[in-house]
Amino acid sequence: MLAAAGVASRRACETLITEGRVVVNGSVVRELGSKVDPDTDKIEVDGEAVPTGKPPKPVYIMLNKPAGYTSTVADPHAEKTVLDLVAQVDTRVYPVGRLDVDSDGLLLLTNDGEFANRLTHPRYHVPKLYRVRARGFVGREAAIQLTEGIELPDGKTAPAELQFVEYDAATQCTILDITLYEGRNRQVRRMLEAVGNPVRGLTRIGFGNLRLKGLTTGTWRKLTKDEVAELLALAQPTPTPHKDARRAKPAHYRPRNVTQPTPETE
Repeated sequence: MLAAAGVASRRACETLITEGRVVVNGSVVRELGSKVDPDTDKIEVDGEAVPTGKPPKPVYIMLNKPAGYTSTVADPHAEKTVLDLVAQVDTRVYPVGRLDVDSDGLLLLTNDGEFANRLTHPRYHVPKLYRVRARGFVGREAAIQLTEGIELPDGKTAPAELQFVEYDAATQCTILDITLYEGRNRQVRRMLEAVGNPVRGLTRIGFGNLRLKGLTTGTWRKLTKDEVAELLALAQPTPTPHKDARRAKPAHYRPRNVTQPTPETE
């Protein structure tokens, strides 16, 4: 009911409930699946009344998130959230998944719980594209490790797709495009850290069929009906990439005419 009312995504609403931030008729509710009657019960989240009645019209927004903004509505301690950037939207919306506070780029917001679930649930493997600036020279061996999956404390990552963009000799950083089909916490940063090339800059430039074009930092626009339909068409249950026969070498990772820096210059 909370997700349908546009409070937050299903997972975020579950967190709100278990943290004791949902009150029904004056009593804190912590049990998931508790039944309420939206026509008669008074429901509050963090002291704010939740609108009941007919669900609001679905809203789908693409935002170019600046670094420094938290992409959640469930953190009362955040200094700045992405909701500050869409304050003029007259319907309560929430982020579809997360983008790290120190990362920037394409972030979707909506009040459609099913849409958000389809785009973030692990079984759907909707691709997300990141432009990464990594410290040092990311060579082919590291690229192969990233494409085959990296062992992290929470398990091995699914295969990623990599494309070399350029090596910036002035900053001694490699610029890469990385496509992921899963969405773990700070996953790109942890993967590059594991191969010895910490991230120095991270921008999400693609989500499914969408690309971050025409939006300056901090601005947003509504998605078209065709864009929403194409995203949902992509969000179909697919086999986990771990089970794919995709242990191929990174065919598009070709850092040609690049001289790897020596250890003394790194």
